[in-house]
Amino acid sequence: MALKVFIDGEAGTTGLQIRDRLTPRPDVALIQLPDDRRKETAARREALNAADIVILCLPDDAARDAVRLIDNRTTRVIDASTAFRIAPDWVYGFPELAPGQRDAVRQAMRVSNPGCYPTGFLALVRPLVVAGLVPADWPVTVNAVSGYTGGGKAMIAEFEDEGGATYSHDAYRIYATHLGHKHVPEMQRHAGLAHPPLFTPAVGRYAQGMIVEVPLQLFALPTRPSLERVREVLAAAYAGERFVSVATAEETANLKALQPEALNGTNALKLFVFGDAAAGQARLVALLDNLGKGASGAAVQSLNLMAGFDEATGL
Repeated sequence: MALKVFIDGEAGTTGLQIRDRLTPRPDVALIQLPDDRRKETAARREALNAADIVILCLPDDAARDAVRLIDNRTTRVIDASTAFRIAPDWVYGFPELAPGQRDAVRQAMRVSNPGCYPTGFLALVRPLVVAGLVPADWPVTVNAVSGYTGGGKAMIAEFEDEGGATYSHDAYRIYATHLGHKHVPEMQRHAGLAHPPLFTPAVGRYAQGMIVEVPLQLFALPTRPSLERVREVLAAAYAGERFVSVATAEETANLKALQPEALNGTNALKLFVFGDAAAGQARLVALLDNLGKGASGAAVQSLNLMAGFDEATGL
């Protein structure tokens, strides 16, 4: 029998992409509500409890409310909001994060989808902390730029609705200047850091794709690792992975620029180690689709694991 899946919030950007990935699959049967009933509590409760797996694409408070509507012990949940990303009874849906994480996702009843920025950040930083190259109490900085789809419907309107009241002509802008971005707690928790990283996000005038960058003064780190040592640690952490890869030294040396849209439409995450070996400085960079491995692709990857399907099905 096909797996019964209900996407609560399928009309949003992430929900639509998840739906598009699942609709053609014969192993999945989508439970869908008519447009005029999508917000009815009774209809949603019925759909939530009828599904084998529910994917929540809702704001944080609405996601919490949706979980409370599930009154059986069999419906499993993947939540794409920030609501449960550091909750102790939820599994973090980043299978490549650490040994055992993939099995934890397979067995979980409740999975929290990682944020798009944290996906790139954690892929770069966690292996270095685990290996002792970056101390847990190190003052880590992360800079990133995303396409405007990462900001949801309101930001999409700012960049696309030329006749709208909120339309913006900005080519590029920084935001979250108060340094309280909602992704910071999961960055700190899942990287194993003692202090919150200093996170400086930005948005550009393009729809989709992102670059996440962690600059490191290698000469100041206690172990003074070389660029090649950093690359070796990252390569070892993701050896054999289908979706996460590390650029070789040769590939990195020949690359003069990075395009944030390069992996759009995929579930891929590619890591780069740039830098100046003589100066002992590094620029660690993660490239991904903020709506792919950073959102809808990650949710489908977790669903595949939870359902016992091949992890790459539909991706």
